[in-house]
Amino acid sequence: MKTTLGPIEITPLEWISINQFLHEIKKIDSQCVSVYYPYGKGQDTISLLQETKRNETLERIESKIENKIAELKKNPVSVGKFAKTLCIFGWIKNGKVDIKVIGTSKKLPYVYMASKKPFIKPFNDILETNYDVLLVTLDQKSARIQKFHGSQIIQEAKLGIDLQGRHRKGGQSQGRFLRARQTKIHVFFKKVANKVKEMDSNSLLILLGGIGPAKTEFYDELNSELVKKCRFVENLSFSTSMKEINKKIIRHLYQHRRKYVTELIEKYETLVKDGLTAKRNDVIYKALEIGAVDTLIVSANYHTNSQFKKIMKMLEIAKNTSCKIEFAVSSKIIKKLDIDNSVLAILRYKIT
Repeated sequence: MKTTLGPIEITPLEWISINQFLHEIKKIDSQCVSVYYPYGKGQDTISLLQETKRNETLERIESKIENKIAELKKNPVSVGKFAKTLCIFGWIKNGKVDIKVIGTSKKLPYVYMASKKPFIKPFNDILETNYDVLLVTLDQKSARIQKFHGSQIIQEAKLGIDLQGRHRKGGQSQGRFLRARQTKIHVFFKKVANKVKEMDSNSLLILLGGIGPAKTEFYDELNSELVKKCRFVENLSFSTSMKEINKKIIRHLYQHRRKYVTELIEKYETLVKDGLTAKRNDVIYKALEIGAVDTLIVSANYHTNSQFKKIMKMLEIAKNTSCKIEFAVSSKIIKKLDIDNSVLAILRYKIT
């Protein structure tokens, strides 16, 4: 079964719809029950909700979610072509239970948890919808810098200079003209680089494109911290449509995600000899309970494991502590995780 995610697996329209949905969900500032389940597993999810005992408030929310799951069985919703995962969020507002639902064509991890706020990590990590990205489009005389949060442009700047294209007869020599022109371009790129630094803040990536050699010349003006985030984008110009821009952003975010999780696994393997890792689920569970887990690495397919319910509880404990949760979606990494019961942990300190 293919599990590697790629840019072709989600359309820009669905990506934008999910961004808009999460924009509303992030406004919820109260205890929330978050449920993600594969389409066709509604009855199994209802059984799971019923057998897990919670306090009275959460039981009220879960009862409404059970009813919603039953409705969705007859009439599933999806912002994609087909619903592969249904996602339900329930919380109390003004004494009443509010429910929000979205269906997506993506295979997201099976999740059921109660936490202080909605659990949207599967969307953030797998769909890359909650990060800032800087898109820099430029040539030798103009630049446009756009800061995206998900699909929304939250900041934009345009810079330009008056640059003569050719040497005219008379006046300064051809060589002097070219040197003066290059100096002017260099000063302009410095100005653009300073603006990128000013707008950068917590951007995950800086995507750099434009027609001609400008992008490679400009790259040399960036400092080392910005260079680490920078990726070149092909076929990008000032006239590129927003639909195509979204496709390019999605593609680079997916590539970044795969690289990030691969590096995280490499970090785990490096820390093994120092006793700062755990791979047995019973050991990880105990480490979570005492707050010793720094990062929990979970296979996106963990629900196929026999310890599915135990792993689900581990996710809830992790969410309600300062532990980071990372879902792995690469088929190569999932295969590795399957050997270790679908979960690995990087520890804050050695445990006995």
